[in-house]
Amino acid sequence: MSSHTVTKTTSWFERLGKSFGGIIVGIILFTIGTILLWWNEGNFVKTQVALKEAQGVIQELENISTVDTARNGELVHAIGTAITDDILKDPIFGISVNAIRLERAVEYYQWIENSHTETKEKLGGGEEKTTTYTYERTWAKNPVDSSRFHSASKEYQNTVVTPNVEQFSLQAQNVTFGAYRLPEFLVSSISTSKTTESLPVELSEEVMAKLNQQIAPPGSLPPPAPLAQRTLFDKEDEGEEQTVTPPSSQWVHVDGSTVYLGQNPASPTIGDVRASFKRTKPSNEVSLVAKLVGDTFESYTAQNGKTVSMLSVGAHSAESMFESAHAANSMWTWILRFVGVFLVCMGLGMIVAPLQVLASVIPLLGKIVGVGTGLFCMLFGLAWSLFIIALAWLFYRPLTGIIILTVAVLLIVQLYGRWRSVPETKTPN
Repeated sequence: MSSHTVTKTTSWFERLGKSFGGIIVGIILFTIGTILLWWNEGNFVKTQVALKEAQGVIQELENISTVDTARNGELVHAIGTAITDDILKDPIFGISVNAIRLERAVEYYQWIENSHTETKEKLGGGEEKTTTYTYERTWAKNPVDSSRFHSASKEYQNTVVTPNVEQFSLQAQNVTFGAYRLPEFLVSSISTSKTTESLPVELSEEVMAKLNQQIAPPGSLPPPAPLAQRTLFDKEDEGEEQTVTPPSSQWVHVDGSTVYLGQNPASPTIGDVRASFKRTKPSNEVSLVAKLVGDTFESYTAQNGKTVSMLSVGAHSAESMFESAHAANSMWTWILRFVGVFLVCMGLGMIVAPLQVLASVIPLLGKIVGVGTGLFCMLFGLAWSLFIIALAWLFYRPLTGIIILTVAVLLIVQLYGRWRSVPETKTPN
């Protein structure tokens, strides 16, 4: 690992200008966070209502061996085996396999840039930033643009032996579920550690020769010549000869489910590529909740416009599937709540940032103001977020909204009281 250090000094006026410019960005982040918090609470309630509605009308589809016309148009729960006879083929490596999904994961051996910055405030409000950039070689999921590196050294230039090999996924078009056909949106859910397995690779001589010609540097391959041949005899018929021509693998190496494109897998160089393959098994037991339409399925649309459909690998009751759906709805709601609060607090921090910069003419004073404004932004941002969540719940769930709104108002009053409680200085008589 090597490094490159850059030191940049920013004057107080430059910092102040940037902080005032950041106010606009702060207002945008604050607004986005507020809107997200409002939308998120409404989405949680709507999804919850839709799931409860679906639970009230769902029917069991016990026999999937024949199409049940009596259940047409109804929301059903069924357990069965998803099967496909489709043969999926990788267009570059020529790999063909019976599978619900064929996936090619690709990695590139590249230089990557990491950075670490230390900031020092100077007397007079200036700022000095020292950034150390370190470079290391590693496997990356995408080619890395080395022209964006801060170091101009040619040592860190990235290349790729072939730009044609990228991430690839192909899904079966014909997947049956007893007498029914599974639609694409349900088939895409059949992907777990239980249903997916590594796919051993065997490349034909033609494919290997083509790949070698594509990726080998000019002049690195020997000129065309008769390949070495050996003769084998069939054990059952000693008189029948078989001619075997070993494929050239100078730049293409196969190991299990991985194809390595480069000269030496044991010692990778910048630009080498490796591709690994896996498939979703062609036969898997699944459980689904969806609306029955003829011999296939579609999402159920609740009265509030929300759609409901589920597919889980394995045998699961309708009750357990809805429990999982409610849990997922709650989990995502909490995740988006944290995101919304974070955006609100970050936006407030950018709005009040000029105060810290103004005070940083004296570095110690700037740090004190920074701690104070940071605490203010965190508390006020939390109070504001609770206020918005409470308003949303007042709209969707009035009783719960009143409780949350009361907590938010108390927090805001307490915060205001603390900032107002400045000790009075008595003047002598």
